[in-house]
Order: sequence, then C-alpha cells, then structure tokens
Amino acid sequence: MRLGSGPGRLLVLLYGVFTVGAASRSIAQMLMKFDEAPLAYVLSAAAACVYAVILFSLVRGGEGARRLGQVCCGLELTGVLAVGTWTLVDPSAFPDATVWSDYGMGYLFLPLVLPVAALFWLRGARRT
Repeated sequence: MRLGSGPGRLLVLLYGVFTVGAASRSIAQMLMKFDEAPLAYVLSAAAACVYAVILFSLVRGGEGARRLGQVCCGLELTGVLAVGTWTLVDPSAFPDATVWSDYGMGYLFLPLVLPVAALFWLRGARRT
C-alpha cells in the first residue's frame, strides 16, 4: 500500500499545506523582523522542515520512507508538546507565536492532532 493513498491522501494534503504555510511565514518573518522574536521564527522554520520531510515520506512510500516518517512525526509531536508547554509556562519567551505555540491553537490544534494521526496511519501501513 502506498503511504499517500486512501486516508494518506488527506495527510499529504495537510502536510503540504503546513509545509508551504510554515515555510513561507517563517521566511517572511525572518527576513522582515527577525530581531523581534528570533526563537519563534527559527522554531517555525524547523517545523516547516519537519513537515516537508514527513510530506516527502508520505509521497515517496516504501519501508524506509515509512520509518523516516515515523521518526519525524515523533519529533513533530515532541516539538508541539515541548513548545506548547513552554509557551504556556513562559509566554515572554515567545513575543510572537510559532506554529507549535499553545499546542497549535492558532492552527485549530492541527499541529497536535496531525502527528498522532500520521503515526497511526504509518503504523497501520506497515501491516499491509
């Protein structure tokens, strides 16, 4: 089974949107106002890179891509939980929001739900 087929198509669409959105937003912020919130903008750029690798894994397919996707989804989930908690504990550390701020509240909590859904999909794809 291809990773990007069936329900995986929705994951490909969402990771594609998140890759483009996070990358373009972070690039614009780093070019125009990097000194205002460098940590937030660099974390958003890192999120975009993780999203891109997951997108690539879903589109590429195969066992190696599935394993890479699982690792990156775990990294994404860890990032969302760490940054989400950090933004709640010390809001002054983030003068501007990241994709993962407040567990992705600005993105309807999709950054929190998406890696969990992708991990389930990738785990199930191994069986077939």
